[in-house]
Amino acid sequence: MNASIIFIILLVLMLTGMPISISLGLTVLSFLFMFTQVPLESVALKLFTGIEKFEIMAIPFFILAGNFLTHGGVARRMIKFATSMVGHWYGGLGLAGVLACALFAAVSGSSPATVVAIGSILMPAMVKAGFPNKFGAGVITTSGALGILIPPSIVMVMYSVATNTSVGALFMAGVIPGIGLAMVLGGVTWYRARKFDYPRMQKATLGERWKAFRESVWGLLLIVVVMGGIYSGMFTPTEAAAMSAVYAFFVAVFVYKDLSMKDVARVLLNSANMSAMLLYIITNAVLFSFIMTNENIPQALADWMLGHGLGMIAFLLAVNIILLLAGNFMEPSSIVLIFAPILFPVAMKLGIDPVHFGILMVVNMEVGMCHPPVGLNLYVASGITKMGITELTVAVWPWLLSMLAFLVVVTYVPILSTWLPKTLGMM
Repeated sequence: MNASIIFIILLVLMLTGMPISISLGLTVLSFLFMFTQVPLESVALKLFTGIEKFEIMAIPFFILAGNFLTHGGVARRMIKFATSMVGHWYGGLGLAGVLACALFAAVSGSSPATVVAIGSILMPAMVKAGFPNKFGAGVITTSGALGILIPPSIVMVMYSVATNTSVGALFMAGVIPGIGLAMVLGGVTWYRARKFDYPRMQKATLGERWKAFRESVWGLLLIVVVMGGIYSGMFTPTEAAAMSAVYAFFVAVFVYKDLSMKDVARVLLNSANMSAMLLYIITNAVLFSFIMTNENIPQALADWMLGHGLGMIAFLLAVNIILLLAGNFMEPSSIVLIFAPILFPVAMKLGIDPVHFGILMVVNMEVGMCHPPVGLNLYVASGITKMGITELTVAVWPWLLSMLAFLVVVTYVPILSTWLPKTLGMM
């Protein structure tokens, strides 16, 4: 009964067009005032202790690093390197887009940032080369989603905060699925380019490839700094985030000199705005999680599912459906912070690995970012391509279907997620 009341209040507030973070906060306060005897002091205490986690500090640092790289010329150099490697294949520029998105995802941690950084440079080049607008939009919108699966990932940090799962293990778990999804999206791009005979570029010489690599190597080294530092145990994921922010600043300002010291203040302000928004969502989601636990809702859901004989296969299918439906109306951070505390205890009772469950949730978030009505990547790509949301939705369908097929594989083949962190002794 209490669960129904909580979700009805939340749904009503969301339907009024209120931001998710405020909806969550008001739902908690309304329920506490009207239906419980919980003292307000404990709510205030929970607000502070909820975001008093060391892992949360990684979020503003990764946002800052991504902003330095987005505003600098790192994306342009990565596209040049990717084009020199795969540009001579069918749909060369499209394949270069997938590869460039995968590389930029490994340094930014954000899907919308990846779409903006790669799409704003690559889309005009694809149109100029004779590719249809829809093809370019489909490639960039879906490949940009790799930003939250290939580590470092802000969404993975949020899942870690919500479930107390190791961020380092999650980052390593995202490597193989991330490369796998990049290959799937690349395969769809190549197949469609071959089918419709889209343009190919002249094959780059070894010298041209070496030159492109040399120019982009400072950006690519950030992958080594973050992943190498975490794997070797030199620093924690949070410390790796701080290192990446310092390194990105150094590369953008002193190595590539794409940013002047005057621009740094603007980048810091943008990063502070984004961080404040995410931290506000986290704070209210922590309160929401507190009230759910206080009312024993996750435990009741777990007991009900197990009592009705719902096994692991049926549960994972139900989770995918719930998360895909939630993706129609909410953005990834909110979905993870609301649903992880509810579904996680059930997953644990059924013996599902917490790291595998986290990767499953992240892949669901990726799909959600590419379909209407609230797909963040669709809106960002719409701004770049000047295409309507309906037209973009049609454009992304071939890639979106392949992402759904990939989601099924990740859901029922846990070794894809768990093999690398287990091999590295992180699980």
